Amino acid sequence: MVWLSWVCYGLLIIFYIFFLFFFRKPNRALVLDDHAAIAPADGKVILIQEVFEPEYLKERRIQVSIFMNIFNVHINWYPVSGIIEYFKHHNGHFHVASHPKASEKNEHTTVVLNHHGQKILFRQIAGLIARRIVSYAKPNKEVLQCSQCGFIKFGSRVDLLLPLDAKIEVKVGQKVKGAQTLIART
Repeated sequence: MVWLSWVCYGLLIIFYIFFLFFFRKPNRALVLDDHAAIAPADGKVILIQEVFEPEYLKERRIQVSIFMNIFNVHINWYPVSGIIEYFKHHNGHFHVASHPKASEKNEHTTVVLNHHGQKILFRQIAGLIARRIVSYAKPNKEVLQCSQCGFIKFGSRVDLLLPLDAKIEVKVGQKVKGAQTLIART
């Protein structure tokens, strides 16, 4: 019986260390560039494609999707500075976040930033394990590029929808660091 207590105690310590690791907030040298969109999350670029955005912008955009596995930092950052023009939380499913339809069907938030008259949209998308999105976005709030906008608990995805004339600086399969990797010139 004593050995069972030690095993349980050991497992609790392992889970505690995992949670500390998962919810870490690293000190980073932020990359600030008023003419660029910086990565809003750590992870791997899984998709770059032209899409029609039906929720708010109602126009064609270039979508850059970043998938975060459970080992990535799950803090999210604003990709550009600006005024939050639109924010909405959508209830939904918790399917695999890397699936192309996850941005429509999974639980997610949509944030639109007005950056010098240019609208930049990004979504925090819950995944299979993720069950909670925390967003600090509030309409009409002015935010700074690379300031923390929230986090997603456990594996998930962030989509960034950029104007068609944005010059994309990343490739599918590339690993990116939030608040540091240049995603596109706007």
